[in-house]
Amino acid sequence: MATIEGFRIGNFKVLKDITLGRLWNYQQVEPLTPITAVIGKNGTGKSTLFDAFGFLSDCLKAGVEEACDARGRGGFGRIRSQGQTGPVEFEVYYREDVNSRPITYELSINSDRGGRPYVHKERLRQRRHGEETGRPFSFLILNEGKGVAWKGEKEGFRTDEGRDESKDIDELLDLLHKSGRESKETELVELEDKRRLGIATLGALKQHPRISAFRKFIEGWYLSYFTPDSARVLPLAGPQKHLSIHGDNLGNVVQFMERDHPSRFRSILDRIADKIPGLGKIDSVKTDDDRLLLRFQDKGFKDPFFIQQMSDGTLKAFAYLLLLEDPSPPPFLCIEEPENGLYHTLMDVLASEFREYTTRRGKKSQVFITTHQPYFVDALLPEEVWVLEKGKAGFSSIKRASDNEIVRNMVEQGLPLGGLWYSEYLDSR
Repeated sequence: MATIEGFRIGNFKVLKDITLGRLWNYQQVEPLTPITAVIGKNGTGKSTLFDAFGFLSDCLKAGVEEACDARGRGGFGRIRSQGQTGPVEFEVYYREDVNSRPITYELSINSDRGGRPYVHKERLRQRRHGEETGRPFSFLILNEGKGVAWKGEKEGFRTDEGRDESKDIDELLDLLHKSGRESKETELVELEDKRRLGIATLGALKQHPRISAFRKFIEGWYLSYFTPDSARVLPLAGPQKHLSIHGDNLGNVVQFMERDHPSRFRSILDRIADKIPGLGKIDSVKTDDDRLLLRFQDKGFKDPFFIQQMSDGTLKAFAYLLLLEDPSPPPFLCIEEPENGLYHTLMDVLASEFREYTTRRGKKSQVFITTHQPYFVDALLPEEVWVLEKGKAGFSSIKRASDNEIVRNMVEQGLPLGGLWYSEYLDSR
């Protein structure tokens, strides 16, 4: 299963220039861990970092202009870092599996004269077999909707050493024409709509399997916008395999698990009941108007109660634990402040469940979390925690907790990481 080793963001709100983990040109840096947690004070950009993943996902699904307006973002002018004139940039460094060579995806979004956002540049590249250094070979280059894509599973291309292929696409196209390679190994591309990602269009074509693989990877991301009120909605009856991002089909997922995985579902409910005090039996009931009610049996009480009567914290814990039991887990799970509404003793349980999820059933998945709960951080390792801080200029910077030697030594001596954060040992000194 594909995993992200590094991620760079440029000119996205308060995140003017931050990098998490390893990039193709920063190989000395350790890659992101299966669990990555971002902490920081209010206003440092935790929600913005969470939204950066959501924005990239929305760009793929709906186009850049729609993504700029979605989820209350307010348009490109409010997304671009204040006072900056350059493009909004993203870079994803990932592996398709543990044995594959890393691939880099680069995206640059700018605005036209009318202020409308469009895809300025886009590139996918990968080093060839046996190459440890040097500029990776590109198998997709697009500059304002025009460029070149490498066909099939072959390695890709580059012009001369050191050239930035995307800087002058006309020179590259001319070089390919002169060499005669464009008809055999490459496909000249010109997109009709510059507000749609090239990977969205080309990734749907069979002749571009590596582009398609990256598109499917992003499409598989799960970003949780769960709210207890959404989960209390009475959905129409009908089993559904995956929990929606808002959690409004919780009952449908329960119905699916009851129908398709009955023995496993009973085991899941037993595990959840052990972790959430007071819960016993859980099942679903269909109403006369074909809607679905989740019914819970509280230990010590004869009469059951329904999901509408469940506390926010209990409902949230139930939804997260059920999400982590998805038979086909997403490769990348992103959750903002999962601790809200939960009792502090559940923090260690939740962290342990997230950790187990990353290797469950032999499938490697990643979990990305933003949090401000020290009890949750206590269950993590320094290399799994990143600290956001706001600088004097108003933009945020980020660092790994394990980069602080004092913090590393204190954790090795048995001091809890969350307690060190609470005591401000993780702040810049």
